[in-house]
Parts: sequence; structure tokens; C-alpha cells
Amino acid sequence: MNSRVLVLNNDSSPLMVCSIERAFTLVYLNKSEMVKSANGYKLHSVTQTFPMPSVIRLNRYVNAPYKGVNLTRQNIFKRDNFECQYCGTKRDLTIDHVVPRAKGGRDTWTNLVTACKKCNAKKGDNTPEEAGLSLRHKPHKPSYSIFLKDYANGQSHEWEEFLS
Repeated sequence: MNSRVLVLNNDSSPLMVCSIERAFTLVYLNKSEMVKSANGYKLHSVTQTFPMPSVIRLNRYVNAPYKGVNLTRQNIFKRDNFECQYCGTKRDLTIDHVVPRAKGGRDTWTNLVTACKKCNAKKGDNTPEEAGLSLRHKPHKPSYSIFLKDYANGQSHEWEEFLS
């Protein structure tokens, strides 16, 4: 059992991901309710069979601090779908400052994009407009729920309605 379960807060907002064992325990102890079961999979005890949870909702609201996404190289690549934001290639990727540091650009979600080495070299210390390049997507700060999809392990279709 290496699958994961999406845990929703009482208001149905995504809270975290936990193991099937932990989720089953929360449901069995009436601390949560099963919202969606894993398609046809069952948990077996010696005398009983239970549906395997895929999504559960807590019975009490948990006041969790704001969960943001850390600004890391890997998270920028994930946000940009591992492709150059100038030409679309998926090879030789690096990070580019839209507004270069030399011109006051900072390390923020809205100023960093994934770029291939070729486009990054072509852009140099210029803005995309000055270098004759255009961004395919405007950089933005991603939501926490987008990154919960990484834990889906093939269950993303079951979680999709809760993470959008």
C-alpha cells in the first residue's frame, strides 16, 4: 500500500496528503468521512472488507496556517511544465529572470521562468521585448493545491475536482 489519500478540511479545501493507513484510521474513528473511494479497491481485515479511501474530509475544521509554495528551481520547472517559456523546448533547461538582475529584477515567482540555455543566452541581460522574444505564459505564483497533484500517484483524475 503505497498510495496516498487527499485530505480535505471541513470546508472542502485541500489540506494535505496522507497514507491510506492514516486515512482509514481517521474514517474508522469518525474523525473524518470518506468523500471518494479508490476505484474498486478494498481494505480487508480478518472478518470485514472496507472501501479504500481516495479522498476524505475532516469532520472538524482545522485552522492551518497559509500553505504557500516555496520558490525553488524545481518548483519553477513544475509550474512551467518543464518547458522553455520562450520556444517550448524541454531540453537543456535553466532559470531566467524576465527582468534581469542587472536591471533590478528580483527572485520572485513573477520574475523567474524556465528557459532553455539557447534562449537564455539569446536574451542575455535584456528584457524579452528588447531581445525580440515573447513569453508563452505570464509567470505567476502557483497555488498550494497544484503541487498536491504531485502526490496523486495515478489518482489525479479522482482528486481533480477537489484541487481545481
